Amino acid sequence: MELRKDPITRSWVITGDDAPSPREERFCPYCPDSPDAGQVVSTAPAVEGGPWSARAVVHPSPLYRIEGDPLRQGDGIYDKMRSVGAHEVLVENPRHDRQLWNARDSEVEQFLALAAQRVIDLKRDRRFKYVSVFKDYGTVAGQEFSHPTTQLVATTFVPRRVLYELRAAREYFLQKERCVFCDILSQDERQAVRIIEKRGEYLALCPYAPRVPFETWLVCRVHESSFERWALQKTAALRDMAVLLRRTLNRIRSLSDGFHLVLHTSPNSLHRSDTLGYWQTIDDDYHWHIEILPIISGKVKSYTVKEVYFTPITSETAAARLREASPE
Repeated sequence: MELRKDPITRSWVITGDDAPSPREERFCPYCPDSPDAGQVVSTAPAVEGGPWSARAVVHPSPLYRIEGDPLRQGDGIYDKMRSVGAHEVLVENPRHDRQLWNARDSEVEQFLALAAQRVIDLKRDRRFKYVSVFKDYGTVAGQEFSHPTTQLVATTFVPRRVLYELRAAREYFLQKERCVFCDILSQDERQAVRIIEKRGEYLALCPYAPRVPFETWLVCRVHESSFERWALQKTAALRDMAVLLRRTLNRIRSLSDGFHLVLHTSPNSLHRSDTLGYWQTIDDDYHWHIEILPIISGKVKSYTVKEVYFTPITSETAAARLREASPE
């Protein structure tokens, strides 16, 4: 496997003829008594009984491998490098039937704390520019494991979507000396039509220009660029985020067949880039958040095959319907 860069869109693509074959599971590898347990990287202690509350495990067929250097090189006008990185599975719960939306709040809290710790640990490696945390739920979303899991990848590049955000946030800050995300929160709280729920220092909202029906963001109301730094410094507030995440996923599941969830946090600023300007003001202009993109049957083509996103439901209507949906 190798990484290749598109010189027009500047996005990196992982490709190769040695892609891993689909696995046939005789036993769930992530249940506590599994004979096929993988390589455990880190474990969060149990809460209210049980063997553990969450754990990080090396992915059984990783797209990125930890060993070696990227060895970035030119291929004519193109760029390529080795798929060096980390690829882990974050097991959300030891119970096979306990997803984030039906787990105890304390268990979700422990999962979030473990995710934050893994991001921090991987950012200590100066090879890694970014750490992505994401969850694909449902067959339509490409769910990989039947056990409740989220995945984490550390890469030697910053994903294109995050680069767009970083550049836009920096330009806004240079013009107005304010965080664009904080200004969005201020206006949306004032207008109150796109807010789904408030919980302590966090908001669940539908963005003004959604890419998919019922797109939802979870955003901290206090400015902070780094999720992992916030989660481990503000431990008393992490329970509110756990509750809001659980309740929001319950609402979304009542309206959708599956979803993609992704954490957007700051890139690896422990080893700042000498050439990329957005590292210089990142603590002032960027704002961590979680994006949830539901998948609605019958409407998939309307927002996946076009270059301009189209959604048949405005964010105001989506927020109203999500507020009406049961959070429990």
